[in-house]
Amino acid sequence: MPPRRKDRFDEDTEEEPHRRRPLNAASAGRLGLRYIADLTSKDTEGITLVEPLEDGWVVDVEVVEDRRIPSSSDMLSTYEVQVDDDGDLLSYRRTRTYRRGTGAFGGGV
Repeated sequence: MPPRRKDRFDEDTEEEPHRRRPLNAASAGRLGLRYIADLTSKDTEGITLVEPLEDGWVVDVEVVEDRRIPSSSDMLSTYEVQVDDDGDLLSYRRTRTYRRGTGAFGGGV
């Protein structure tokens, strides 16, 4: 007889099945960055926000949309990613496009 799999609750041993650890802010941020890099095929600059939601996380990722010379003229975008507690992608969208160095509110740095 083959050995029993332990993928369900085993009443004989009272062991719980192996569960994934819930996401923390760092792992949610890394997942958001990877999703955007894969989906857009663009270079990511970094994570600008990681915030918990009731059933997951929202992550903002900065992306280089268009490289220019000089690099201070690069066009950047911010993408918002939502992942659930298991790390699965729920949604993503581009929320803002701007020239590098224009600051958070459109003015110079």
